[in-house]
Amino acid sequence: MKISVRYFAKVREALGPGEDLSFEADGPATVGALRDWLAARSPRHGAALSHEQAVRTACDQVMCGADEALYDGAEVAFFPPVTGG
Repeated sequence: MKISVRYFAKVREALGPGEDLSFEADGPATVGALRDWLAARSPRHGAALSHEQAVRTACDQVMCGADEALYDGAEVAFFPPVTGG
């Protein structure tokens, strides 16, 4: 499935503004599975998205948890708990 991923605040500083990618999960396609998949892509992704990092998520601009189901065309955002504007 095609997913748009957006990064904000310190996650954006580490990884850039975002990317459009093809994502196929080994199990259920969830935000948590996407985070794990992204974290395994490179050391930079791993450092920014590891579970030791406090990172919030949103799917289609609605806050969500790791168990949120993904679908083709979803937009997922990753950001720290507090961001400035």
